[in-house]
Amino acid sequence: MKKHYYPYTEFRDDLKTLVSNIDKPFDTIVGISRGGLSMAQMLGEYYDIRKVYAINSIGYDDTVKRDEVRIFNIPDLSDSKSVLIVDDIVDSGDTIVKILEILKEKFPQINFYVASIFYKKSAKIAPDWFVKEAPSWIDFFWTVDLKEDRI
Repeated sequence: MKKHYYPYTEFRDDLKTLVSNIDKPFDTIVGISRGGLSMAQMLGEYYDIRKVYAINSIGYDDTVKRDEVRIFNIPDLSDSKSVLIVDDIVDSGDTIVKILEILKEKFPQINFYVASIFYKKSAKIAPDWFVKEAPSWIDFFWTVDLKEDRI
């Protein structure tokens, strides 16, 4: 499997591009754990939003896609009006479809938007905003830098 290393500097630059494209207001950020957590924290700082939460999903075992996505750790968003859900990649779309289904059922009064760095056109759903198409499997810096001699 061909892999593409994604360094912090590219991530930072891509987040700058992402924020320049986001054109809807939101008062809450939900990062999909684990890939969206770095994004959620940095966007929370950028937008000066303190309502930054995580929602957990497990859709892969290493590089192998599971038969079913598991979603847990659903945050209480009852005092939110508009929520930006962020993840590093919308790959198959299974995770974001399942998360939107759960959150819209639990919080029907909230507007939900999705932003990601990477997106595959073959996904079941497109994010509202993304920066680039995924070239291949991506080794994000937060996954590999502490494990390898890249620092």
